[in-house]
Amino acid sequence: MTVQLNMTTIADDLTRDGLLLDEGAQDLLFREARTANAFTDEPVTDEQLAAIFELVKWAPTAMNAQPLRVVVVRSAEARERLLPHLAEGNRAKTAAAPATALLAADLDFHDELPRTFPHFPGARDMFAGDEEGRVRTAELSAGLQVGYAIIGIRAAGLAAGPMTGFDADALSREFFPDGRHRVLVAVNMGKPAEDAWRDRLPRLPFDEVVTAV
Repeated sequence: MTVQLNMTTIADDLTRDGLLLDEGAQDLLFREARTANAFTDEPVTDEQLAAIFELVKWAPTAMNAQPLRVVVVRSAEARERLLPHLAEGNRAKTAAAPATALLAADLDFHDELPRTFPHFPGARDMFAGDEEGRVRTAELSAGLQVGYAIIGIRAAGLAAGPMTGFDADALSREFFPDGRHRVLVAVNMGKPAEDAWRDRLPRLPFDEVVTAV
């Protein structure tokens, strides 16, 4: 069944703060969501992982490049391979998390462009001849997808604990041995434990960040 969006109806459904999401969804995805530092031992299932990906794959990337590639660490053996490459302060919480997603940029994403950006037949060759531009595009668009993934994890009722404290080169070699992927962020994920949160830190206000011209 195809659903047609009626923009008049959507406008009528705006909440009092001008957003379409109800306050519960806003809290789940943004206001009440925080970086989790402790998790229960409830596993993250294959069904949850698939649901998260099937949601966040629709978000935009440059030229529909979709360079994000993910390895989800759940087994004890894989965790032993992961932990030595993390900063010391990130090891204990990662060892106790039911899953850790390694979010990486595929530096050869251009090979998929004939399939993902078919209306521009020259896209692949354009990037093939420009490795610097290809790496820059891969990291930027994969970085966007990292943000989408965190929102998707929250939408699945899980907590996310993103980390950048690790040896990126070593971690990339360990889990992406082809040498053509670069790990950008590691995200612990699962059901939050009671002591998962630190106090909420301040956010910059609208009038210091946004200028309309």
